[in-house]
Amino acid sequence: MAQTLASAPQLSLHLTVRNELPIARRSETVEVSAAQLAPLGDLTRVHVFQKERELLAQTLDLDADGTPEALVFQADFPPRGEIAFDVRAGEKRAYRKEDFRVYGRFVRERFDDFAWENDRVAHRMYGAALETWQKEPLTSSTVDVWLKRTRRLVVNDWYMVDDYHRDHGEGADFYSAGRSRGCGGSGLWQEGKLVVSRNFRESRVLAAGPIRLVFELRYPDFETKRVTLDAGQNFNRFDSRYDAGDGAYAAGIKKNAAGNLRVERDGGWIRTWEPVANGTGQFGCALVLDPAKIVDVTEAEGNHLVVPRRRRRTGWGAAGIRAATSPASPIGTARSPNGRSAFARRSASR
Repeated sequence: MAQTLASAPQLSLHLTVRNELPIARRSETVEVSAAQLAPLGDLTRVHVFQKERELLAQTLDLDADGTPEALVFQADFPPRGEIAFDVRAGEKRAYRKEDFRVYGRFVRERFDDFAWENDRVAHRMYGAALETWQKEPLTSSTVDVWLKRTRRLVVNDWYMVDDYHRDHGEGADFYSAGRSRGCGGSGLWQEGKLVVSRNFRESRVLAAGPIRLVFELRYPDFETKRVTLDAGQNFNRFDSRYDAGDGAYAAGIKKNAAGNLRVERDGGWIRTWEPVANGTGQFGCALVLDPAKIVDVTEAEGNHLVVPRRRRRTGWGAAGIRAATSPASPIGTARSPNGRSAFARRSASR
């Protein structure tokens, strides 16, 4: 995407955004920095219009200092097309419940899960209490997948009814991640072995929608993981900052004996396509990254793994690894008959 801004009288800016790819991009998120919008003042009072139609917009204040650093909104872009927007100062924005297409929270009542979703996909990761659950203890930093067949947000309802392993018309938790990497879980690759953390101990939500969800999970003495999910997208973005010792970063997909694996190292991605256990249809998961950064594609402990070039710097990085599952993926996997999906995108730093 490319952006240009031009000023106009009466506290308004003209913004032109161009899609430079030869494919349509639906529900594409546009992010504009606070510096670019400085003439309009308080970002919570900034409104975005496409012609005369107001678009939903969200401010981001990820460092929680009370001063938003960016504004995001979404639009559908045609192949190699551009759209003009008017950005105006006005009254403080107010949201309705139906505006929200992303959601995530710490689920203490389910042994400390952190669950999150948008209008296409849903996931969860496991917290401390699950390690000592008497019925079925599990120590795992995997990425679990809930397969949805609805655009509705379902996390709260599924946990409340507590029967989410059966499909009641909206999908279900058909994916068994266990101790594997699931769909996009990560770790460190040390001397030919995969080293992973225990369950997370702390969580915090940095942005709660309605367009973008951002949260962090803390794995003490190992990793801090930041997850970003936008409305209308099958991709999550995972940014990992490691505290643990030496080793290359690795991200993986759980192996499935009935699944179909495809590796395109020159293209920078691998994907699996597998039957839905105890359900119907097919389900895919992929890892995507910069081909120049791939050191190895291998297998270990029941996972397909991608190992990128080792990195030593600290801070939130952009190694560009994506972990994903979708019936409409940008890497051309086939469409599931029932539309179930999930996707993630990943980057790492040390």
